[in-house]
Amino acid sequence: MRPDRPTADEMLEAVEEFLRDKVMPAVTGHLNFHARVAANVIASVRREIGQSPDIEQDQRERLMRLLGHDGDWETLNRELCEDIRNGRTSLDDPALLEHLRQVAVENLGVDNPKYSAYARLKG
Repeated sequence: MRPDRPTADEMLEAVEEFLRDKVMPAVTGHLNFHARVAANVIASVRREIGQSPDIEQDQRERLMRLLGHDGDWETLNRELCEDIRNGRTSLDDPALLEHLRQVAVENLGVDNPKYSAYARLKG
Protein backbone atom coordinates (compact mmCIF):
# COMPACT_ATOMS: atom_id res chain seq x y z
CA MET A 1 0.00 0.00 0.00
CA ARG A 2 1.17 3.49 -0.73
CA PRO A 3 2.38 5.38 2.37
CA ASP A 4 0.17 8.40 1.60
CA ARG A 5 -3.03 6.33 1.83
CA PRO A 6 -4.79 4.75 4.80
CA THR A 7 -4.41 1.02 5.28
CA ALA A 8 -7.30 -1.35 4.62
CA ASP A 9 -7.74 -1.74 8.37
CA GLU A 10 -7.86 2.02 8.87
CA MET A 11 -10.52 2.37 6.18
CA LEU A 12 -12.60 -0.45 7.62
CA GLU A 13 -12.23 1.02 11.10
CA ALA A 14 -13.52 4.38 9.85
CA VAL A 15 -16.60 2.75 8.30
CA GLU A 16 -17.22 0.68 11.42
CA GLU A 17 -16.97 3.78 13.64
CA PHE A 18 -19.28 5.73 11.32
CA LEU A 19 -21.91 3.00 11.52
CA ARG A 20 -21.63 2.65 15.31
CA ASP A 21 -21.20 6.33 16.24
CA LYS A 22 -23.28 8.14 13.62
CA VAL A 23 -25.75 5.84 11.89
CA MET A 24 -26.91 3.58 14.71
CA PRO A 25 -27.73 6.40 17.16
CA ALA A 26 -29.63 8.26 14.42
CA VAL A 27 -31.89 5.43 13.24
CA THR A 28 -34.28 2.90 14.74
CA GLY A 29 -35.93 -0.37 13.84
CA HIS A 30 -34.70 -2.39 10.88
CA LEU A 31 -32.27 0.27 9.75
CA ASN A 32 -30.60 0.28 13.17
CA PHE A 33 -30.47 -3.52 13.11
CA HIS A 34 -28.89 -3.58 9.64
CA ALA A 35 -26.37 -0.89 10.61
CA ARG A 36 -25.40 -3.00 13.65
CA VAL A 37 -25.06 -6.12 11.48
CA ALA A 38 -22.90 -4.20 8.99
CA ALA A 39 -20.67 -2.84 11.77
CA ASN A 40 -20.30 -6.35 13.22
CA VAL A 41 -19.39 -7.77 9.80
CA ILE A 42 -16.73 -5.10 9.36
CA ALA A 43 -15.34 -5.83 12.84
CA SER A 44 -15.20 -9.54 11.99
CA VAL A 45 -13.42 -8.87 8.68
CA ARG A 46 -10.91 -6.65 10.49
CA ARG A 47 -10.19 -9.43 13.00
CA GLU A 48 -9.81 -11.99 10.24
CA ILE A 49 -7.42 -9.80 8.27
CA GLY A 50 -5.41 -9.02 11.41
CA GLN A 51 -5.30 -12.51 12.90
CA SER A 52 -5.18 -14.78 9.85
CA PRO A 53 -1.42 -14.64 9.22
CA ASP A 54 -0.60 -15.71 12.81
CA ILE A 55 -3.36 -18.31 12.91
CA GLU A 56 -2.28 -19.78 9.58
CA GLN A 57 1.35 -19.95 10.73
CA ASP A 58 0.38 -21.66 14.02
CA GLN A 59 -1.79 -24.15 12.14
CA ARG A 60 0.98 -24.78 9.60
CA GLU A 61 3.45 -25.58 12.39
CA ARG A 62 0.99 -28.02 14.01
CA LEU A 63 0.26 -29.61 10.62
CA MET A 64 3.99 -30.08 9.95
CA ARG A 65 4.35 -31.84 13.32
CA LEU A 66 1.31 -34.03 12.63
CA LEU A 67 2.39 -34.97 9.11
CA GLY A 68 6.13 -35.05 9.68
CA HIS A 69 7.16 -32.77 6.81
CA ASP A 70 7.19 -29.17 5.61
CA GLY A 71 4.73 -27.55 3.23
CA ASP A 72 2.38 -24.65 2.81
CA TRP A 73 -0.73 -24.43 4.98
CA GLU A 74 -3.22 -25.26 2.22
CA THR A 75 -1.35 -28.36 0.99
CA LEU A 76 -0.73 -29.66 4.51
CA ASN A 77 -4.34 -29.11 5.52
CA ARG A 78 -5.58 -30.90 2.40
CA GLU A 79 -3.19 -33.78 3.11
CA LEU A 80 -4.41 -34.11 6.70
CA CYS A 81 -8.02 -34.20 5.49
CA GLU A 82 -7.12 -36.95 3.02
CA ASP A 83 -5.25 -38.89 5.72
CA ILE A 84 -8.28 -38.70 8.02
CA ARG A 85 -10.68 -39.64 5.21
CA ASN A 86 -8.54 -42.63 4.18
CA GLY A 87 -7.88 -43.80 7.75
CA ARG A 88 -4.14 -43.05 7.68
CA THR A 89 -4.60 -40.70 10.64
CA SER A 90 -6.60 -42.02 13.56
CA LEU A 91 -9.38 -39.89 14.94
CA ASP A 92 -8.15 -40.97 18.39
CA ASP A 93 -4.71 -39.38 17.91
CA PRO A 94 -4.25 -36.91 20.80
CA ALA A 95 -2.15 -34.58 18.61
CA LEU A 96 -4.90 -34.51 15.98
CA LEU A 97 -7.58 -33.84 18.59
CA GLU A 98 -5.53 -31.01 20.10
CA HIS A 99 -4.93 -29.51 16.64
CA LEU A 100 -8.66 -29.64 15.79
CA ARG A 101 -9.58 -28.15 19.17
CA GLN A 102 -7.11 -25.33 18.62
CA VAL A 103 -8.42 -24.71 15.07
CA ALA A 104 -11.94 -24.39 16.49
CA VAL A 105 -10.76 -21.98 19.20
CA GLU A 106 -8.85 -19.90 16.64
CA ASN A 107 -11.83 -19.72 14.28
CA LEU A 108 -14.27 -18.88 17.05
CA GLY A 109 -11.86 -16.25 18.34
CA VAL A 110 -12.07 -14.45 15.00
CA ASP A 111 -15.87 -14.68 15.00
CA ASN A 112 -16.23 -13.73 18.66
CA PRO A 113 -13.13 -12.33 20.42
CA LYS A 114 -14.72 -12.95 23.83
CA TYR A 115 -14.72 -16.69 23.11
CA SER A 116 -10.95 -16.92 22.61
CA ALA A 117 -10.32 -15.22 25.97
CA TYR A 118 -12.73 -17.66 27.63
CA ALA A 119 -11.16 -20.65 25.88
CA ARG A 120 -7.68 -19.68 27.08
CA LEU A 121 -8.97 -19.73 30.66
CA LYS A 122 -10.62 -23.13 30.17
CA GLY A 123 -7.85 -24.65 28.00
